[in-house]
Amino acid sequence: MDNNNSERIHCLIIGSGPAGYTAAIYAARANMKPVLYQGIQPGGQLTITTEVENYPGYADGVQGPEMMIHFEKQATRMGADIRYGLATKVDFSAQPYKVWIDDEKILEADAVIIATGASAKWLGLESEERFNGFGVSACAVCDGFFFRGKDVAIVGAGDTAAEEALYLSKLCTTVHMFIRRDEMRASKVMQDRVKATPNIKIYWNTDTEEILGDKKVESVRIKNNKTGESQVIPVNGFFVAIGHQPNSDIFKGWIDMDEAGYIKTIPGSARTNIEGVFAAGDVQDKIYRQAVTAAGTGCMAALDAERYLSARAIL
Repeated sequence: MDNNNSERIHCLIIGSGPAGYTAAIYAARANMKPVLYQGIQPGGQLTITTEVENYPGYADGVQGPEMMIHFEKQATRMGADIRYGLATKVDFSAQPYKVWIDDEKILEADAVIIATGASAKWLGLESEERFNGFGVSACAVCDGFFFRGKDVAIVGAGDTAAEEALYLSKLCTTVHMFIRRDEMRASKVMQDRVKATPNIKIYWNTDTEEILGDKKVESVRIKNNKTGESQVIPVNGFFVAIGHQPNSDIFKGWIDMDEAGYIKTIPGSARTNIEGVFAAGDVQDKIYRQAVTAAGTGCMAALDAERYLSARAIL
C-alpha cells in the first residue's frame, strides 16, 4: 500500500457533533491520539439550530453554531487532531480497521467511534427537489429570515416541526402547518404553544400533493386524506420537518442496525457487534436525540475504546 495514501492511527472518530467532539475530548485526555473527521456537516445538526436553552452550563442559552465552536476548540486544546473530510467506505473484516476518506486516503485504525448523526428526511416529491433552495428548505432556522413578512407552509407533527413552526411564526405573516394524522406527535408543551399561536394555522389529516411555482415556490396543493378534498394555498416558502434518517449507509453489512438504519449498541455501552467499533449520538439514538445525550454517549464511546485498546496493550 502506498504510504502517502494510508495512515495508521489508534483511534478514529467519524463525525463532529456533540457525540464526536465529546469522544475526542475524552480520547485525547486518555492519550489515545484521536483523529476526528468532521464529515459533510462540521458541527452536526446543531450548526443549523439557533438558540439552545437546554444544554447545562449555558445559563443564558447559546447559539447552536457557537456551541459547536466551543466543543471543537476544547477537543483541539486537549490534543485531538480535527480534520475536514468525509468517510466514504469502511472495511471492518480485520484489525486494523480500514476507513476511506473522500474515496482517496485510507486510515488504518485500532478503534473506530462512529458519530455520524442523522439527516433531515424529505417527502420525496419531484417539485420538492426542484424547488430546493428556491423556497423549499429543511431548516427554518437557516432560511426563515428570507420569508420575513410572507406566508409559508411547514410539514411535520413532532417537536422539531412544532419548534420550527413557532420560529417561523415570529418572522412570517401566516404559517400553514400540515399534519398527516388527526393528532401531533410533539410533546404536550410544544403542542400547546403551537395551538396558542394565532398566526399558525393547523391542517389535520393533510397530505402535500405538489409544490407549485415557476422559478420559485408560489403555492402548495394539499389534500385532506379523509374527505379527498384538494386545495391550493399561496405560500412563498415550504419547510419540511418530518424527521431524520441516521447517516449509517457506509456501515451497512458490517454493523448491526434496526430496520430504520439506527446502529444497535450493546445495552449499557457504546459497543457495536464488531469489537473495537463503537457508536455514539443520533446515529444510534432515535429516542432522545438531544445534544446532551449525544455528548453522554460520546463520553461512553471514548471510555469503551480506551478500555478496549488498554486490554490489548495498544495504549
